[in-house]
Amino acid sequence: MRASTPNRSPKERAPARDLSKTLEGIAAGAAARDAAPAFPERPVRDLASAGVLGMTAPGPEKDRGVPFEEEWRVLRAVAGADGSVGRILDGHFNAVERLSVLAPEPLRSAELGAVAAGRLRLGVWGADPIPGEGEPARLSGDGGSISGVKTFCSGSTGLDRALVLVRRPDGTPGPPTVAYVDLAEGVEVDTGWFRGPGMRSSESHRVVFDGAPVLAVLGGPGELLSEPYFSRDAVRTAVTWAGIADLAVGSALDVLAAKSANREPDDLVSLAAGRLVTAQGTIDRWLDFAAARADAYPEASLSGFSTQLRVAVASGCRTILDESARGVGSHPFATAGPLDRAKRDLELFLLQHRLEPALARRGREAIGGRL
Repeated sequence: MRASTPNRSPKERAPARDLSKTLEGIAAGAAARDAAPAFPERPVRDLASAGVLGMTAPGPEKDRGVPFEEEWRVLRAVAGADGSVGRILDGHFNAVERLSVLAPEPLRSAELGAVAAGRLRLGVWGADPIPGEGEPARLSGDGGSISGVKTFCSGSTGLDRALVLVRRPDGTPGPPTVAYVDLAEGVEVDTGWFRGPGMRSSESHRVVFDGAPVLAVLGGPGELLSEPYFSRDAVRTAVTWAGIADLAVGSALDVLAAKSANREPDDLVSLAAGRLVTAQGTIDRWLDFAAARADAYPEASLSGFSTQLRVAVASGCRTILDESARGVGSHPFATAGPLDRAKRDLELFLLQHRLEPALARRGREAIGGRL
């Protein structure tokens, strides 16, 4: 990814393809969607019309539609306009990649053709319910449907298909299977479940399946963890974090510039701004390298590296949130401006990913290599 420029407008953040108007429209409606959460229908339709939903769909020879650098730059720009829309697009891109490598023919070609035309919206739903929220989703005995519950199902009220991690028909322990599910029937969305302060229009609700049809079982148990795809899923998450962090940086610098309109910024405000752009630049460098590596070696795993990347990007995001608050004071948060929304989105989104166990494994490997 290219180095980002602080305080960029949606138009200035636009990727190589001309998405400036689309991004401006998504950003303009973000506050209203945050105030009255609902599936971001208009933004997703606009992304489909602009070719974004289908941009990664491979052709008949399974070649990628665009380089990872371009895909991740678009995703980051969309997340910078609205983190919830970015989260839905993140899951869609994850699902498209898995569908392209795992779905049997003729289902694969038919579904990817619909994706390329912008007619299908996909997601990946993996979280199991905690006790008291229902039984985890499982395959039926013949594998033709699923029943049970999943949580944190992003895009739940507006998607057409989902890759759902499901248990065996008898519920016995073991790695989950990936079921490609048609969401047109046998699906009930508990829209009162997700009430968090951030990512409010991501519609990441609890979903109850009751005989929802399975179009295909993709791979064997544990397939979701296969490489190089699982680590690329992880990078997409970090790219989405980075987009929301871009919104925080730009919003904070706007506030600081307004406060300093008639005088020289003082040292403390300038120091906060310097730390903001340094953290953003660090995020840029990690994502630059990841995109270059993925495009140069598309069959190589980013495992291990993707853990360190996510830790570094998460750390940069937290620095940006801390320094933004230190620099601007309480007003943007009391008045629920874009910086407040970015803060709420990022804080909740970062909590959904526990990085410490994976980082501890990396540290153990580093120590072991010296024994």
